[in-house]
Amino acid sequence: MIIPQWPAPDNVKALATERETTSPDLKGVSLPPYSRFNLGDHVHDQPDHVCANRHQLLETAFGCNEIRWLQQIHGIDCPDAQKIQDGFAADASFTQKNGLACAIMTADCLPVLFCDLQGRQVAAAHAGWKGLAQGVLENTLKTFTDNGIAADQVIVWLGPAISQVAFEVGPEVKTAFEAFDDGLPWADEACFIQGVGDRLQCDIYRLAKLQLRHLGVEGIYGADEEASFCTFSDKNEAGDFRFFSYRRQPVTGRQASMIWLQS
Repeated sequence: MIIPQWPAPDNVKALATERETTSPDLKGVSLPPYSRFNLGDHVHDQPDHVCANRHQLLETAFGCNEIRWLQQIHGIDCPDAQKIQDGFAADASFTQKNGLACAIMTADCLPVLFCDLQGRQVAAAHAGWKGLAQGVLENTLKTFTDNGIAADQVIVWLGPAISQVAFEVGPEVKTAFEAFDDGLPWADEACFIQGVGDRLQCDIYRLAKLQLRHLGVEGIYGADEEASFCTFSDKNEAGDFRFFSYRRQPVTGRQASMIWLQS
């Protein structure tokens, strides 16, 4: 389990899970190819195994009474987690309710957790390249500003995602990031490194950081030069893959990143 290292208020709690864990409380019960701590209920894992894993996660999340799970569709909507049920089709959610966790599942896409510096609201967003290009982070941040919380009072944590060296995309992906809605440049040259033929190596972390800064978010934490992630290639001390990765293994599980206001 990963606990974000960022200057969040004391009442804001967050975590990100891994494919397997040595925690006695998070052993996981899923079998290969989903072993062991799969939290995705849409990947054809046994439903009772997913339910057991999700129950273990809830039991270990101190101050969390409920986790809101989404049906992620690579969209940009960010509803109030208190007003929807599990399985609602969206790629982000926010809440100001204590004890209710906003959660998103990933297996290479970028998980982004949000909170404000006074601990009034939290949110979680699923940023695949399509959602990122279309504005899922912008819409998530808008739930804060609509509630009177300025962008410079919001901080974010970027969780485990695929690294640039492992994320090969086509030219249409670069085209999607050419400019913001106001016409200003979006991606710089470092976001896309030329590969073989028309293939490009995409830095989804950098794309997210550039957009968040453009939107006025100053506090961006998580993956950086000193503590980087790669869901495709990272291994644990035992030599096993640390995260689920759709690019590495199309039939696989999902890890979760979640955030809540402690009840």
